[in-house]
Amino acid sequence: MADSKSKDTMPGMTPQQFRHWRRALGLKQKDAADRLGLKKRMIQYYEKGNRDGRPVEIPKSIRLACYALSEGIGDFDGQTTIPLPAEIAKPE
Repeated sequence: MADSKSKDTMPGMTPQQFRHWRRALGLKQKDAADRLGLKKRMIQYYEKGNRDGRPVEIPKSIRLACYALSEGIGDFDGQTTIPLPAEIAKPE
């Protein structure tokens, strides 16, 4: 059973960390949106940290997807990881 406090004690990704992640991979906002399956506007909200004055939290699923992309994983079929194409793979 999950602890009800785990959400509060688990550090999330800050807007600055999200922007740094995107830039470290050399992705434009549109590219990051495409790789994460989001609209460009969501990338902008995540990087700003709010939407119309209300805080925006970066969901765990997006944080995990960011990690996967950072590790060169392009997709996962439930058993096997599928690497990113060479032209967009993790920079050395």
